[in-house]
Amino acid sequence: MLENDLCTKSMGMEVLGVGKGIAKVSMPITQSMLNGHSTCHGGMLFTLADTAFAFACNSENLAAVASGCSIEYIRPAFEHDVLTAIASVKCQGKLTGTYDVEIVNQNQKLVALFRGKSHRIGSKLVKEDS
Repeated sequence: MLENDLCTKSMGMEVLGVGKGIAKVSMPITQSMLNGHSTCHGGMLFTLADTAFAFACNSENLAAVASGCSIEYIRPAFEHDVLTAIASVKCQGKLTGTYDVEIVNQNQKLVALFRGKSHRIGSKLVKEDS
């Protein structure tokens, strides 16, 4: 997935780890990510969380897409902050799953909470040998 994810790469995100139902992604906040209040634009925070969610819900090699997402902004992030999104599965059924993502700053202060709902689309990400 990462190989073809131009958005993730262009925003300077780094995938720190992926395991069954979990993922950790970091992103430095740059000047171009700031809104009119000189804080990180909410859309950038959403994209970071959504990226961690995507890696977590696809971590079992069963292709999944988002069917719904929401985010709660807790505190602002600023230029030069380094944010980390930690995604974890809350429940995963045959087709649908629910994942929570916490975004924290470099001081481990909570910045945002995200919940994503996924739907498996019936294919593998990587073909497995039979």
